[in-house]
Formats: sequence, C-alpha cells, structure tokens
Amino acid sequence: MAGSDVITRAAPDTVKILIAGGFGVGKTTMVGSVSEIAPLRTEEPLTAAGLGVDDLDGIEEKRATTVALDFGRITIGSDLVLYLFGTPGQQRFWFMWNDLALGALGAVVLIDVRRPETSFAAIDFFERRGIPFVVGVNGFYGDHPYPPDEIREALALPDHVQVLLCDARERDSSRDVLIALIDQLIAVAVHTGAAPRTDK
Repeated sequence: MAGSDVITRAAPDTVKILIAGGFGVGKTTMVGSVSEIAPLRTEEPLTAAGLGVDDLDGIEEKRATTVALDFGRITIGSDLVLYLFGTPGQQRFWFMWNDLALGALGAVVLIDVRRPETSFAAIDFFERRGIPFVVGVNGFYGDHPYPPDEIREALALPDHVQVLLCDARERDSSRDVLIALIDQLIAVAVHTGAAPRTDK
C-alpha cells in the first residue's frame, strides 16, 4: 500500500476513574450498566460471618458483596477510553481504596438518599487526597425524592462539586454522570494550565 494511503491514528487517551461509595449504593450496578465489555466482578455471597459487621439496615435484600473491585471500560468519543474501578463498600475492605486510587484522575461518589450517612467516608477520602469527584444520586426504583440542592446542603458539599441525579441501572444515565466528571476534569486542567496529577 502506498504511503499516502496509510492512515495513522493516534491511540486514544485512557483515564482511570473510580466508582466509590458506601455499602450497597449501586457501584457494581453502575459499572455493569455502562461497561462496553463484560465487567470483571469480585462478588461473594453474604454469609453469617458478616453478621454484626456489615450494616444491612435499609438493604436487607442484598445477597452479595464486592470483596475486591469491579472493573469495566467505556469509550467516550474516538479519542478517550475510561477504565472504571468500582471500590468495595464495606468498612472492612476500605484498606484497598488507597491502592485503587493510585493513578485515578477522578471519581464518582454514588449515594443512596435513603442512607446518606454511608457517603461521608467516600466524600472525605477524595477531598483529603484532592481527587476531583462528582456525586451521583442513585435513584433506587427510579425514585428521586430530593432535589440536588437539598442533597448538597445535607452532605455539606462545596459549590464546585456537581450533584447529579441518576439511575445506576440505566446505561445512558450512568454515562451522563461519567461525562459530567470528564467535563469537570477538563475544566480543572484548563484552569490550572496542567493535567491533573496521577501520583496521589
């Protein structure tokens, strides 16, 4: 083939994103709904060993839990691929978050408005490390009883943190949350004149 006929395409940029939040807020569901590949899951059945350790208040129907991570991938346009890492939610697995956060440019913190107290640890984690994040309010059963402004106030979030209503079961809804995060990361990079750090 003549040289003039060869089209050279640059490899797409890849970005590591965390999907974080408390136990049972929908992290595995979000990764699974939006991933273009079969997601990697490390779910195990809940057993009697977790009684008195895992807080099932409000999610008594939950039968399995992520013990390491969820992994998925989604292509955003022709030049950007997101690698999604879902964190384990139970406190006994939080020690893994530091390793999962290495190289992450941003995060989605999923919350369940029925149990907002499960979100504070994740919000604090990213605030302390200076990792940009958006808050996705997962509407279980499609229900969103509170507007974003009320949720922002209840969680004491600063104005620059976006609060987005979503349904983690729906691909388009989950994708919109990820795009909002990417837009925020781009805005930060433009404002500072440098790409976000990846060595935290």
